[in-house]
Amino acid sequence: MKFEDVHLAREPAPPTHSVGQRRPLVDGIEKVAGRARYTADLPFPGALVGRIGRSPVAHGRIVRIDVTRALALPGVRAVVTGDDFAAPYGVIPIAQNEWPLARDRVRYRGEPLFAVAADDIDAAEAALRAVQVEIEPLPAYFDADAARAPDAVRLHDNKPGNVERSVEQDFGDVDAGFAAADLVLERRFDCAEVAHGQIELNASVAQWDPERAQLTIHSVTQVPYYLHLMLAQTLGLDPAAVRVIKPFVGGGFGHRVEPLNFEMIAGALARAAGGLVKLELTREEVFLTHRGRPATQVRLKIGVTRDGRITAVDAEVVQRGGAYAGYGLVTILYAGALLHALYRVGAVRYRGWRVYTNLPPCGAMRGHGAVNVRFAFEALLDEIAHGLQLDPFALRRANLIEPPYRTLNDLQVNSYGLPQCLDAVERASGWHERRGRLEGAGPIRRGLGMACSHYVSGSAKPVHWSGEPHAVINLKLDFDGGLTILTGASDIGQGSNTLLTQIVAEVLLLPMARIRVVATDSVLTPKDNGSYSSRVSFMVGNAALRAAEAMKRLLVEAAAKRLEAAPHDIEWLGESCGVAGTDRRLDFAQVVQAALVDTGTLTIKGAWSTPPETQGGKFRGAAVGSTAGFSYAAQVAEVEVDTDTGAVRVVKLWVAHDCGRAINPLAVEGQVQGAVWMGLGQALSEETQYHDGLPLRPNFLDYRMVDIVDTPPIDVTLVESIDPLGPFGAKEASEGGLHSVPPAVAAAIHDAVGLRQHALPITPDRLLEALHQRKRDDKLAAQRAERAARSTQGS
Repeated sequence: MKFEDVHLAREPAPPTHSVGQRRPLVDGIEKVAGRARYTADLPFPGALVGRIGRSPVAHGRIVRIDVTRALALPGVRAVVTGDDFAAPYGVIPIAQNEWPLARDRVRYRGEPLFAVAADDIDAAEAALRAVQVEIEPLPAYFDADAARAPDAVRLHDNKPGNVERSVEQDFGDVDAGFAAADLVLERRFDCAEVAHGQIELNASVAQWDPERAQLTIHSVTQVPYYLHLMLAQTLGLDPAAVRVIKPFVGGGFGHRVEPLNFEMIAGALARAAGGLVKLELTREEVFLTHRGRPATQVRLKIGVTRDGRITAVDAEVVQRGGAYAGYGLVTILYAGALLHALYRVGAVRYRGWRVYTNLPPCGAMRGHGAVNVRFAFEALLDEIAHGLQLDPFALRRANLIEPPYRTLNDLQVNSYGLPQCLDAVERASGWHERRGRLEGAGPIRRGLGMACSHYVSGSAKPVHWSGEPHAVINLKLDFDGGLTILTGASDIGQGSNTLLTQIVAEVLLLPMARIRVVATDSVLTPKDNGSYSSRVSFMVGNAALRAAEAMKRLLVEAAAKRLEAAPHDIEWLGESCGVAGTDRRLDFAQVVQAALVDTGTLTIKGAWSTPPETQGGKFRGAAVGSTAGFSYAAQVAEVEVDTDTGAVRVVKLWVAHDCGRAINPLAVEGQVQGAVWMGLGQALSEETQYHDGLPLRPNFLDYRMVDIVDTPPIDVTLVESIDPLGPFGAKEASEGGLHSVPPAVAAAIHDAVGLRQHALPITPDRLLEALHQRKRDDKLAAQRAERAARSTQGS
């Protein structure tokens, strides 16, 4: 080829930058225009209607399930029971003790017993009524103390004391740490069970191909890979016979991390009926499926020197885990692991118990494992600061980490923006000028409180250890010049598809419009470990970065060959490139043409795994809490308390979040605001309640979430500490800001009315009772003082 054959660009277009830019989500148009199709929206004409029959008792032995009458009804195509499954399931390989449909015993009220598929809803409901069930009741336990009683019946034969997992961890000399402290405080905290509250109802559409013995399922999952494994396992299928497709998902927050019973039930019904089954759950059934944050009791003791240094921590945590294992053993380990890595601490003792009870199983929820213990820790630090007459900011600053830092429990901290977060919210809230000086009117009292938090950017060790990379991306380039990102990572509303697009666009200096994302279809996309523990930005982002860099190298080499130059002489500008210092240039289409010579379509793989030094220590349970990067947050809350009613109104929240590098500041701010919003709900109103195992709040009227009327202005500051391992320095952005909301609100309430609240949520009735109790106590103390004074005068 001669140089005169090469296109001479008059003026090369400037490169396009995407990272650090405020970009709308790539799927935003579909969502706001109503074009996005969620599982229940998918058009499957002729699909049978699936319904689930559930246990009316909380604990009992299954004597008989007779489906004969149901199968004889017109329009009923299939009825399945626990006997139609080959194996139990669970998200943790060593803790799989739940059947999609109960076998031998039921362990919570509402547990699936049988399921039907019929031509229409009426036939399906008739089939449910026709199934005859006989259950022999057994003692049921609805709190951890009752379940752990010496005479309690075992819910699982291999778990004495109904303890799913107990944890004992000691780091450093705790007793010596307390001896060296100038102030030691110990308190007990109670946190209610909370649910995820995702808007989209659970649904699955399963299609069985009887000729090929293959199953295709569309479902609401956050982790198609886990679902794929459990469908094959529970249905006794070769994994190659299973296809999992995730459509748009309307929120997850951890509820859909685990494979869920209705998904496997849909598969079993489709196989039994020999066709297509659509299974949609009601809101009450979603609450019964649960997997929310467990009710938690915390006993916490902290020792601190006069200047604020934390010398020792002693924590005991009891979690009411519900009927099955789920994520339980990980949750109870997280509660202890994340006592570390936020502050420098002298020594830590941790004891944890995850307890089986006859309630819907708990699982992972946004901020998995650490929210309740962080509430206790930060609330106690606020009380300690008051006792030492230290400003709460000063107490935190006395315990800051200097990265790189290795914690007592072998967690690696490589970036640490907490000092900047503290500075930001202290300044933005006018802390020193306003705290203790806020005036109310009539019964209204006002206050400011603060707290800090942190979280992982994905677990450094995957749940299913296979030796494969933690994340894989395929990047495809074809004749049209379009790039396609193929990923198994689930975008569940957090904007991961947009993030991956921005990363690829930034590396190649191309406009985002050239890039499409095809995600979460096990036939088309590479396996991914899923959307949980804020892993996608860090891990899948790194895989996308590597794929894009490899693609760029290939394109540069092709351009250099076409231009008869060395690759290092090529100046890459995205939509064009050329030999530096000359006018010899190619536009992007010509580069693509050159790259496809002799090869055709290009597919480049990018893979990434966490470095070994970030994967935790060698003790039992050390992998939980390990991560390649921690996010950090500081928060100030301003509240108004009505002392006549106990009602709390959050006036404003200031949050600063260390996200490493904000790939998309617009999306990051939204994620931080969402985390804060969920934290407000847990702080003030959200709790599940049961009566003899029957949920009392299984709907969005009675389960009280914060709504737009209650939502205060949330002032977000992004701190970019630039993590050395994150893609472009990025870390997690959607969970770490949640943990500090409840303690910040509790501290603000104390600043307003002088009362410490040790239980969540801080509802008006609880706070009003505390205010009344203080009046009674003050009156009693005054009477005692008066009697003492009279006694002294009389003598």
